[in-house]
Amino acid sequence: MSEKQSNESRKATAARIASDPSGYKVCEGCDSIVGGATMLCPNCHSFRFDGAAQRVIDQANLLGSREQTSVTSSDLG
Repeated sequence: MSEKQSNESRKATAARIASDPSGYKVCEGCDSIVGGATMLCPNCHSFRFDGAAQRVIDQANLLGSREQTSVTSSDLG
């Protein structure tokens, strides 16, 4: 797999998140999905999150349906 996740891997991750949205939340700074215990977004350092289940499901479906466009820490290393 390349540095960016493959489309199939992204779809599988999105499906897993959407099936149990209670463990996740969406960063209001960059729209990344992070774990429910996250206090500071690892991508943009925001501290504002939306933990509503429907918001997490919608964002997971959106992110899983397109190619990765955001820069992650693994891109920088």
